[in-house]
Amino acid sequence: MAGQAQYEELARQLSAVGAVKREMGRILPSDCPTGSAAVLTLLGRHGDMRMSRLAELLAVDMSVTSRHVAHVAAHGWIERCPDPADKRSRILRLTPAGLDQLDELSRRTSRLLADRLSDWTDEEVGQLIRLMTRLRASFGDCRSAPARLPAPVVEETTRTPASA
Repeated sequence: MAGQAQYEELARQLSAVGAVKREMGRILPSDCPTGSAAVLTLLGRHGDMRMSRLAELLAVDMSVTSRHVAHVAAHGWIERCPDPADKRSRILRLTPAGLDQLDELSRRTSRLLADRLSDWTDEEVGQLIRLMTRLRASFGDCRSAPARLPAPVVEETTRTPASA
């Protein structure tokens, strides 16, 4: 079992992943900020969905999701179709232009990773993928439900009457 020092180092390394994510954000096309890229990626991975499901997957509130959706819709990358089950709701769907944009995002990301990991073996990249997949599984689907912290442990104390 890992000790305290190992968990502290793991926490530091996970914090540093932010630098990797920031660099990945810098390679995005200027008209496709990270929020828009996330919308396209999730629609590409999970298929058509309601905005409420998208907000859940993005782990942001509906107002933020609405802004992202408005941006990608304005660029013609998604369409908002009436939901056959509930005419008041809309289903978000990638358009052919959205699929093209998603392909471009994938090409850029793949090139960056191939460049930065050029001195890694295929086995090392595979090992990283397996370990990161396992790490995410250990935390559950942290994008759709807030993490619950364990309740603090309260030690019982024995109360004695005050002396007179």
